[in-house]
Amino acid sequence: MKMQPRVRRKLWILAAIAVAVMSGEVVNRAPAVAASALLHPWRRPLLRPTPDNCEEDRFSGAGVILHGWRCSSGHSPRGTVIYLHGVADNRGSGSTVIRRYVQRGFDVIAFDGRAHGKSEGSTCTYGYFEKQDLVELIDSIERGPIILIGNSLGAAVAIQAAPLSSRIAGVVAVETFSDLRTIATERAARFLAADMIAVAFRLAEQSGRFEVDAVSPERAAAAIRVPVLLIHGTADRGTPPTHSQRVMAALAGPKRLILVDGAGHNESLRNDDVWAQIDTWIEQTITIAPS
Repeated sequence: MKMQPRVRRKLWILAAIAVAVMSGEVVNRAPAVAASALLHPWRRPLLRPTPDNCEEDRFSGAGVILHGWRCSSGHSPRGTVIYLHGVADNRGSGSTVIRRYVQRGFDVIAFDGRAHGKSEGSTCTYGYFEKQDLVELIDSIERGPIILIGNSLGAAVAIQAAPLSSRIAGVVAVETFSDLRTIATERAARFLAADMIAVAFRLAEQSGRFEVDAVSPERAAAAIRVPVLLIHGTADRGTPPTHSQRVMAALAGPKRLILVDGAGHNESLRNDDVWAQIDTWIEQTITIAPS
């Protein structure tokens, strides 16, 4: 059976840490391996063809060029839906969003985030720079309200960008994390001691030129006034639903949290009832959005 690329990457990281331990160099090498894994997620190649009603496009981000699809509803759009993918993914996972909302009269944009897919950028900063990329992309859209649909990393970026642009009418955030330090610590704690994790964070900040503690959807939530729909699986072990619950508690504007019974990470949107609830929520949000 062929091993999935993401599994191979995890095994490579574990093997590198194991070698460091056996060689007596764990203090020097394991944090560097962890920092590199954080900053440089696997670039999943784009294998899906360009969807119907879409064309290849390039968007200016904050110092990087982002590659994506711009999809037209074929007439005067009701607004624009922007899809943001998860870590080690690309715009190809947005095909369902494209098909669903082009049919409902929306233009749709799906793009590869920085350091992902075909887009420029060598490091992923989990929203620190990505939120600025998104705001610059939004500024290039001529008219109409914007709905953001983000999954995992994309959800965290969408929430962090929401207070920064008046064009954003609403956010659908699927399986977000609450803040980078918490989620990265939870995942790294299986392999590294607390002092090594602290070193890894410092190395990542130096190399990526960003601040780990500034990456916080939970903190950004307090400044959001537009409607936010949070969705999370109750069986998500990669990013437990407590992350969305913390963001939910911090939100100051209209909000709703859907907990999907039994769904693991990246499984919440496999439920037809969840999509029906998203459709209803978007219709209500667009109705009250400024024209």
